[in-house]
Amino acid sequence: MGSTDLRGSHMPKREPLSPTERVLRARVAAHAKHARHDSQAAMAKARAALLAGFERQADPDGVLPPLERQRRAEQLRSAHFARLAFASAKARRDRRPPAKGGDESAGASR
Repeated sequence: MGSTDLRGSHMPKREPLSPTERVLRARVAAHAKHARHDSQAAMAKARAALLAGFERQADPDGVLPPLERQRRAEQLRSAHFARLAFASAKARRDRRPPAKGGDESAGASR
């Protein structure tokens, strides 16, 4: 066969997508998926599993009353997502180009 392309000559070679194009393509796919399916029902099992993990973390021995276990699990969930938000903000700050004219503390009074 030699060096014949298995896709056939009628298929154009695709250029790799940029990160922005990949995000846009994923966004289109997500909107199309949620238009066809009930997103609440699709994610219910995953959401329940995530909360169950926080409940096990809050009460590993299963000795707390259900309402207290649920309250603590919700607090652990809130802390988890707050940590993610903090890490995201820090990553965005670290990616930001430095301000022109020096470091960020140049305008601070001493």
